[in-house]
Amino acid sequence: MSPKALLSLIVLGVLLLVASQGLYVINETERAIKLQFGEVVDNDIKPGLHWKVPFMQNVKRFDARVLTLDTNPSHFLTSGKKYVIVDSFTKWRIKDVNSYYKATSGNRQEASNLLANLVNKGLRDEIANRTLHEVVSGERDQLMTKLTAALNTQTQDDLGIEILDMRVKAVDLPDDLSASVYNRMSAEREREAREHRSQGKELSEGIQADADRQKTVLEAEAYRDAERTKGEGDAEAARIYASAYNKDPEFYAFTRSLKAYTQTFSQSDVLLLEPDSDFFRYMKDAQGK
Repeated sequence: MSPKALLSLIVLGVLLLVASQGLYVINETERAIKLQFGEVVDNDIKPGLHWKVPFMQNVKRFDARVLTLDTNPSHFLTSGKKYVIVDSFTKWRIKDVNSYYKATSGNRQEASNLLANLVNKGLRDEIANRTLHEVVSGERDQLMTKLTAALNTQTQDDLGIEILDMRVKAVDLPDDLSASVYNRMSAEREREAREHRSQGKELSEGIQADADRQKTVLEAEAYRDAERTKGEGDAEAARIYASAYNKDPEFYAFTRSLKAYTQTFSQSDVLLLEPDSDFFRYMKDAQGK
């Protein structure tokens, strides 16, 4: 190989080395800064192909996606001096790369620790201003909204981090407090049950008394109507009988006697009566004929 060709290969190799050390790519999911001898010279490098001075400058890459901080459940004291165990998580991402690097040296674990401390402090302050009922069920969404807004301002200024959302996964009570709350709730539900049963019994007795009253009124009215109908029937029967009797008193007396004979003789074979009794008047007339 000639000296000229060897020199060309050496130059080409040097150019390739310089290019490999100087060219770099930033992905869409990354944020980056450029350092020169430890000093920041470019604090927000956009995605794409870029150039740096080999051996003098270096690039720090950071994850630009939305990240999740899932803290361990912690004890917090309410305004009523009751402890609650709160389990929460936070959604965050890098907002200002330069501030993030200065606060955490680009260490994600360090950023998570600093953010966790701020979240716990914020939760402690907010829960300390609320009662147990407000924390457990009354104002949880309001608490998270207020805390997210407050922390977002602080973390952007101090850490270059933007907080997108905060949520409480669970709010539990310590075992001794849980038993006390359960007993109180049980007593309250038992009191409400007694009130409902008492009201139901009172209502039942009122309905029963009204039904008995209506029954008595209906029976009295029915008896009155029955007696009235019966009286009208008896009066009509008496009128019919009187009318028939007046038309032919002799025939009426004769039919009444025949009916009396039939009923009497069907019950007994022996009668002790005076011979001239009026009971046998029509029999005497028949024998005389």
